[in-house]
Amino acid sequence: MGNPLLESPETWEAPFGLPPFARIETAHFAPAFEAAMGGHRAEVEAVATDPAPADFANTLEAMERAGRALERVSAVFHNLCVAHTDAALQAVERAMAPKLAAHRSAILMDPRLLARVEAVAGQALDPEPARVAELYRRMFVKAGAQLEGAARARMAEIMQRLAELGTAFGQNVLADERDWALILGRDELAGLPAFLVEAAAREAQARGHEGEYAITLARSSVEPFLAFSARRDLRERAWRAWASRGEASNWPLVEEIVRLRAERARLLGFASFAELRLHDQMARTPGRVRALLDAVWGPAQRRAGEEAGALEALAAGEGADIALAPWDWRYYAEKLRQRRHRTGEGEVEPYLALDNVIAAAFDVAGRLFGLSFRAVEGLALHHPDARAWEVAGPDGRHLGLFIGDYFARPSKRSGAWASGFRRQQKLWEPGRPVVVNTLNIAPGDPPLLGWDDARTLFHEFGHALHALMSDVTYPLIAGTSVERDFVELPSQLFEHWLMVPEILAAHARHHRSGAPMPGDLIERLKTAETFNQGFATVEYLASARVDLEMHALEAPDAPDAPDGFDARAFEAGVLARIGMPTAIAMRHRTPHFQHVFAGGGYAAGYYSYLWADVLVADAWRAFAEAGDPFDAATAAALAAQILSAGGRQEPEDAYTAFRGRLPGVGPLLEERGLAQTSA
Repeated sequence: MGNPLLESPETWEAPFGLPPFARIETAHFAPAFEAAMGGHRAEVEAVATDPAPADFANTLEAMERAGRALERVSAVFHNLCVAHTDAALQAVERAMAPKLAAHRSAILMDPRLLARVEAVAGQALDPEPARVAELYRRMFVKAGAQLEGAARARMAEIMQRLAELGTAFGQNVLADERDWALILGRDELAGLPAFLVEAAAREAQARGHEGEYAITLARSSVEPFLAFSARRDLRERAWRAWASRGEASNWPLVEEIVRLRAERARLLGFASFAELRLHDQMARTPGRVRALLDAVWGPAQRRAGEEAGALEALAAGEGADIALAPWDWRYYAEKLRQRRHRTGEGEVEPYLALDNVIAAAFDVAGRLFGLSFRAVEGLALHHPDARAWEVAGPDGRHLGLFIGDYFARPSKRSGAWASGFRRQQKLWEPGRPVVVNTLNIAPGDPPLLGWDDARTLFHEFGHALHALMSDVTYPLIAGTSVERDFVELPSQLFEHWLMVPEILAAHARHHRSGAPMPGDLIERLKTAETFNQGFATVEYLASARVDLEMHALEAPDAPDAPDGFDARAFEAGVLARIGMPTAIAMRHRTPHFQHVFAGGGYAAGYYSYLWADVLVADAWRAFAEAGDPFDAATAAALAAQILSAGGRQEPEDAYTAFRGRLPGVGPLLEERGLAQTSA
């Protein structure tokens, strides 16, 4: 029997050009990768040795067409590695990571290809091809194509080793998350709302603890537990396990990753990896990122101090003689939220059934952009939990396939993300995308979402729209293929429509009675929007600052630590310098910071959520100024200049085309309720 991964997509029997998941086995991946890499090398060699003078068609368009088989295999493999892995798949991942890195390096460091790319980049081209040419030129230079001799060889070694380390880092975190559970008896459930008790009972049963209750390290499990459990000792156990993911195994990996990234930067002529990473992003320099982080840190830190005082007073008023600790914050914040705003997560969940929140996201996309979604039954997808919808544009034509994989499971990495099995492009068929949103919602009957989970679903769907609505010719610049500090703009902006009254009225309905969410509850949710924002902003900023400063080191092998770079001590030192409150922890501590170390996409770039939030606060004002959250003209501009445009122009130009100018930090501080505390 043949390898389905190596079949032409035209022969795949699955609708929408989906991979034939039912026929794909783990044993197929390694030979598929080897064959696909071989085919890709041959295609690229044909470009490099083409005797004709380099032009866009025979060089860059040919490069865009090359490697299609490898991209198909990689898409299936990497989606499974994060969404439904096992020991056998992880073994393939460890084996293939350095080979794939070597394959990519060999192409991007080929001086013959660089010469052709530079020749094309110097030609007069239309705007979209010119952008593609410039991005290819940057990609080759950053990969080390201009290096020679020992430096070239060392760069290839570094990239292979980084691939190995990133794979190991992510697998270590997944193992910690999969293996740990807090098993509770009925007498240990004090304070827990019904939805969490029911989810914990199902999880315990799945783990072989019938009649007991299990809290896991999935955010949808552990965060509600920390917010509601009246047992401080159990909260501490859960928090320490959550905060120490990767602690036993990942510190040495972090240290080697940071050293290698700094060495890579020096080989390319940059003082630090942060400078290398940022020079072609919107931020441009580490100094500009620090300026943004500093502008928000002061107001956020002061607000967090005020919040801590209120929580300590509440605890003392209840007779708790404690020093506020990280495992206390969510618990007393939830109590304070209920007192001040007469609402809490336990009151909201019954109105946020998963299917209703999905329908709400679809409704917003329909009202804004004229999109429609049709459930497609009977498809063989990458996991039985996943389901699919065909997406049509305002003209009724097929726009893409959207797949939602929403439930937590031991084989899935924690968190939430958007990915895909196929990108949009216009060079070959099928040219429309297959997009995936992956979350970690606790299963239920029906599954109920907290407010943060609902916001996360909207966030990831914003990424999905960016990919689905893409309308460019070349895969390199399709959809979310934009600068890292710009890519979060569509996703973070889309979150705002969750709170729009018409959307809540239509979709926030009680999962049993069908009654709409009460108007006074909606109003209380609105007034609570800035509640605890000091805490939320501080925990995020701390992670962003540690990431930036760790990658801004010019010689990480010889800082203050006597035996070289000590990542644990460095993290502690950064937090001490910025005055990190003791009762708040980093949102992502270094040994489980997968954004930064499991792959590196956000390395020296975790600040980008805040950078994008500056844009988002201003973009949302555009709808406010129009007087309608569904204003047709504003939505059309957003679609044309941002969502459909991919990376066909610099992000500053794209945002200016949408809004007429670039924003300042003021709207962000106001939106988070921090402006009044800024000096």
